Amino acid sequence: MYCPTCGSNNDDGAKFCRACGGSLTPETQDGPPPHVPNHLVWAILVTIFCCLPFGIVSIVYAAQVNGFVAEGRLDSARQASENAKMWAWIAFAVGLVSLGGFGVFSLGNGINLL
Repeated sequence: MYCPTCGSNNDDGAKFCRACGGSLTPETQDGPPPHVPNHLVWAILVTIFCCLPFGIVSIVYAAQVNGFVAEGRLDSARQASENAKMWAWIAFAVGLVSLGGFGVFSLGNGINLL
């Protein structure tokens, strides 16, 4: 049996690699992986409707979440999830401020929006 970590040859009944000490038995999970929200839908919506640059940052973080969960890096997945949510809110706020500024500018210059 070859070690999946270092590739050295071991006895067929061995549970640990004699070269690196890594486990030779497949690890079983006790259930489904924990759910960490990726906020991808919100990231895409704020990118389209609110603020493109900050929305893209949110999409990048949201895209990392599922990969981190699959690798078992739950702390990194939770951090990426929080970053995606934070940047989505920032993009939403910037979009609202921009829309409000445009409305004030339009009213101040006598432009009829309707």
